[in-house]
Amino acid sequence: MPANLSTALSRIGQYTLIAAIALFIATPMLVIAVFSFDANRFPTIPWGGFSLQWHQAVFEDAMIRDAFLNSLIVGLGTAIIATLLGFAAAYIDYRYMFRGKTLFGLLVAIPPAVPVSILGMAMLAFLSRLGLFGSVEAIIACHVAIATSFAMAIIRLRLGEFSRDLEPAAWNLGASPVATLFTVVVPFCKPALIASFFLSAAVSFDEFLIAWFVGGVNETLPVRILNLLQGQVNPKINAIGTIVLIISVLLVLVAQRFTSVRAGKAASSSS
Repeated sequence: MPANLSTALSRIGQYTLIAAIALFIATPMLVIAVFSFDANRFPTIPWGGFSLQWHQAVFEDAMIRDAFLNSLIVGLGTAIIATLLGFAAAYIDYRYMFRGKTLFGLLVAIPPAVPVSILGMAMLAFLSRLGLFGSVEAIIACHVAIATSFAMAIIRLRLGEFSRDLEPAAWNLGASPVATLFTVVVPFCKPALIASFFLSAAVSFDEFLIAWFVGGVNETLPVRILNLLQGQVNPKINAIGTIVLIISVLLVLVAQRFTSVRAGKAASSSS
């Protein structure tokens, strides 16, 4: 078999496998999206025809609108705080050598590794003692504890490409450490900061179990879906799920876009 033909067949096989895996992962999400536009009250085959009635019912539901607003507030607050804390943690890990540095990194990275049910119960007990249970601020604080790990990981990878000679050079030219941080380090980390912001927002927007534990009557959109599922089968669930899916995918795609920009610039500079 000619080498070119063998290479082409191998590449086709790889693309076919990737497409099959992607289709397998995406099928449940596509099913939810398709049936959210089904005129039937219950998802059935054959399809009952295209309809926007369930999406309209979602936007007319005051509880769903309130939950969506809470999700936006929590997601935005989480993204801002987690990105700032993630940058601080990544910069400390990059710049300084100190006793307990390994433990410091472990403490930042461990929250996503803990089962969310255990984490939710622990946070519920802790926040109840502080009198913060049942507030939007409580949900933001808990989501920040998780999202900061992802933000730190992304920003730390970017700082790994940062030359250690740049800061001393700026100091020698008369810039203060603070000025150097904001005029040299932060601009260099800008793609990673943006990616961290959107990824943290996506993590917060999708999370429901911890929000269910600590939010009380302040429901986020995923918690509203959970509460709807506990009652009768509601066709609005598919419509809400489609909205959550679209927003989450867009946030992740934007984060991936800026991560790709960072990687592309690093590759071009090395060549």
